Amino acid sequence: MDLRVIRTTALLALLAPALEAQTPQTGFLDRRVSVAGQSHHYQVFVPFSYTASQRWPVILFLHGAGERGDDGLLQTQVGLGAAVRQNAARFPAIIVFPQMPAESAWTGTPAQVAIAALEQVSREFQVDSDRVYLTGLSMGGNGVWYLAYRYPSRFAALVPICGFVTAFFPTARPFTPVVPADSGPPFEALARQLRRVPTWIVHGEIDGAVPVEQSRQAAAALKAVGAPVQYLEVLGMNHNVWDAAYGSPALVSWLFAQRRSR
Repeated sequence: MDLRVIRTTALLALLAPALEAQTPQTGFLDRRVSVAGQSHHYQVFVPFSYTASQRWPVILFLHGAGERGDDGLLQTQVGLGAAVRQNAARFPAIIVFPQMPAESAWTGTPAQVAIAALEQVSREFQVDSDRVYLTGLSMGGNGVWYLAYRYPSRFAALVPICGFVTAFFPTARPFTPVVPADSGPPFEALARQLRRVPTWIVHGEIDGAVPVEQSRQAAAALKAVGAPVQYLEVLGMNHNVWDAAYGSPALVSWLFAQRRSR
């Protein structure tokens, strides 16, 4: 065998691990984050066209009650994850999919896990810190309001879908309000806190799970303080309005056009 061929083959064998390390993984990736000494599963979607030579927008997605668990996967099956699987090219962003345990909500530890996962992903990948977006559906819509109220300068835009701000249901478990009780009327206090954050609210007209009045009141309160808010109420649509929302070219284009104001 030609000595040059042997040398070339040996060189390629030596370089292979380095070349492999330089090629970033893409698609849905399994990750874990530690909060208060406990490890939590989450997923991150990395665009197939990802390259570390540019900074990418980030979306933090909060799932609904039906996707609670600890498998680290179910939260990608409904809502934004399903939309990405259908047409990933429409979402040129790194997307973080935390998961909350059964019988919990996007408050307390699950809220901390969501933020911790977002921060971990922001360290692992090249992200644009001025284009970090927060969206969620149903109980995740409530989580959008909860997190945004506590981190009003962190997100460039919000998309709460069929979410709620106040408790509208009887519950045996304590409900952690979006707005602390000593802050005044909840919708008005929410609007004051988020008056500078671009927000697109979506709700189904005949939602039988979360009253549409929750989103109507939030939109009205935000409009009253001059906030950059858009409200889409889908006529004849019930609770699963998220497919129409994430399938809307207008909403997706609007989202990626938003940048955090300094």
